[in-house]
Amino acid sequence: MPNSRVRLLLDLKMLHGQTGCVETSSMEHITAVQSRAKTSPPEEALPPGPQDDPHWELAQRVAAGPHLARSPLLSKFLLYVVAETLEGRGHEISEHQIGVQVFDRPPDYRTLEDNIVRSYARQLRRRLAEHFAEEGSAEPVRIDIPLGGYVPVFIAADGHNGHHEAVGSAAVLEGQAQPVPTEQQGAEAATIPKSNAGRRLLSTALAAVYSAALIAATWYAATRTSAPRRAEEPAHALWAALFSGPANSYIVPSDAGFNLLEDLSRRPVPLAEYIAGSYVEMPLAGVDPHSAQDLRTQQLTPFVDLQIASALSHLAEDDPQRVFIRFPRDLRLEDLKSANAVIIGSLGSNPWAALAEASANFRIVDQPGMSGAEIINMKPRPGEAAAYASHWNEPAHETFALIAFLPNLGGNGHLLVLEGLDVAGTQAAAEMLLHPSAIDPILKSATRPDGSLHNFEVLLRSTSIESNATGTQVIASRIY
Repeated sequence: MPNSRVRLLLDLKMLHGQTGCVETSSMEHITAVQSRAKTSPPEEALPPGPQDDPHWELAQRVAAGPHLARSPLLSKFLLYVVAETLEGRGHEISEHQIGVQVFDRPPDYRTLEDNIVRSYARQLRRRLAEHFAEEGSAEPVRIDIPLGGYVPVFIAADGHNGHHEAVGSAAVLEGQAQPVPTEQQGAEAATIPKSNAGRRLLSTALAAVYSAALIAATWYAATRTSAPRRAEEPAHALWAALFSGPANSYIVPSDAGFNLLEDLSRRPVPLAEYIAGSYVEMPLAGVDPHSAQDLRTQQLTPFVDLQIASALSHLAEDDPQRVFIRFPRDLRLEDLKSANAVIIGSLGSNPWAALAEASANFRIVDQPGMSGAEIINMKPRPGEAAAYASHWNEPAHETFALIAFLPNLGGNGHLLVLEGLDVAGTQAAAEMLLHPSAIDPILKSATRPDGSLHNFEVLLRSTSIESNATGTQVIASRIY
């Protein structure tokens, strides 16, 4: 997303300029590529170097593709490590060097205190996988950056590494060891503060959310590749519609940093403003610049959302080649015209949930000053209330959640929205589908003779005890 507080370094500096070296450097080649994208000079005008290597040409195509083109820093990261590797300096690539050369960190910065390289490396690995599953699926060679280092490898479509295999794992991640949060810390990450803008509380919230995201992401990656798949569930028609077709599917967790931005500024941000990125300019009174920068730039998500993503990856219908985690700031409207998506979290933490609001009977509405939210029942039936509210600031309280199954924006796929009035509500919605005995009658009623599903909405009531859902029940539903 656009962020005027983060300078996007498009005019890249030379690696060897300070030493007086006249050799054309990797950073010069990257600058030439980015300049070429704007001015399209003739081929002979480009400086000599790795652009003559087919692997370099592949890197250029990836950097210009839709998964990286909107993030100059990710493009810069990729082109830098590829150019260094092709020029025989792969053994010099380290987290610290990338921080200095790509992210403009000072030479004395400490990687243990600044995780920007590790954060962007995770994004880059994911974007590379998505590129070669979609636009780059016909490429005879793909680029990968193995975990544990930052040196790229080039893997042929048949699975064998290319001639750069020897330099593919030379650099080990600096400062890799991280304190592993406990499960209780993960639960604390889900209880994001709602109104206190004090620096101390904000720092605690950021640390909890970020730590939870670290362990959850690691857990998700491990279970995605090793956990056994369960047998077909009663909700098979739902999961098959979302995950088993030819289209890609995105699991979109909440944006906890954005949720804090909303709470601190005390105003909700609509989806259009979220997509435009203008929310990053909201004033944050009393927040120190470093914490404000983290809120505006880091990918923070509650631990419970990654638990849900991990559970979804265990389903028999899941296809790891076509199902991807997509952070909400990276999602595009164009994605939802052709792909399926599972959107986790309500409007306050995941603005993409607004796509379910326009035609829905049950809608989550924020209360003035971001002091809470309630579910509005647009057309109550006999025995139903017109509104459902949660006292989220009490340790044990009643909470509510929604499940909505809708068409995607192109009408050729599906959206599943799981949203609650608080994190326990969102957890309740996911658990109801993953252990669907209570919701099975609704799913059966929504199933057409050909096995496909009608669109539907389900309203749930649950008890939240220390942000954990228990005793979840279906209290209303709609089938369309």
